[in-house]
Amino acid sequence: MDDDVLEQVRRSIPGLSAAEKKVAERLLVDPTVVIDLAINDLAKLCSTSISTVARFAQSLGFSGYRELRVAVARSLTLQQAQQVRFGLETTAISCDDSTAQVAAKLAAREIDAIETAARTLDVAALDRVAEAVADARCVDVFGQGGSSLVAQDLQFKLARIGCVASHSADPHMALTMAALRGPRDVAIGVSHTGETIETIRVLEAARAAGALTVAITSAAGAPVATVADVVLITHARDSSFRGAAMSSRIALLALVDVLFVRVAQRRG
Repeated sequence: MDDDVLEQVRRSIPGLSAAEKKVAERLLVDPTVVIDLAINDLAKLCSTSISTVARFAQSLGFSGYRELRVAVARSLTLQQAQQVRFGLETTAISCDDSTAQVAAKLAAREIDAIETAARTLDVAALDRVAEAVADARCVDVFGQGGSSLVAQDLQFKLARIGCVASHSADPHMALTMAALRGPRDVAIGVSHTGETIETIRVLEAARAAGALTVAITSAAGAPVATVADVVLITHARDSSFRGAAMSSRIALLALVDVLFVRVAQRRG
């Protein structure tokens, strides 16, 4: 499994049984319990059974508890490496942090976001999109809010290398554009959460018109994936200090850059 395991645990909670949720919530509160405790000890701690802990691990795509322990240890090691690199005890931002602390914490989080996006990238899926974009008659890129900035960045880059690329942040215009496309076109929807209804509707319209639809998102299993022929996922998560998307935006931009370079390589 190539996703960040702690993030996958967060996303899995809605689909877990009540007993499995106890294990997930304990893991998120203190991930080290999985590393430190044997399966029977963790089961006791969560007031559940050994079989429940095993099912929880399997629900995340692991063969069993041992494989889950290894993945959690690796995830923690990667996070701790960034904290050590910047001399931080934590990357969580507080209202009392100095400018230097905020800068260091954001740098650590954004580096981690880019590395996670690169490490978990579905190369085959991205190359399929790059090939389709390079050969497309027209490429439309859509996004709302902060994701609109990422969509604009991709549209601008594609236009610079000769692709017929369009972007509209207006949902009504975007729907009109999508409805006019066909089998030789590509529609790309960017949504950090994967839940933006305007972007989902645009991809639905583009797919109905025959275009190849692509979702670029941070969230595996997000609703936008149901209307996309190809899904590209960064697996990025933002700080709890959230006035605006930060790490997630950086990860999306990094993925867009990889896609752009692969398209440029194909176009010569």
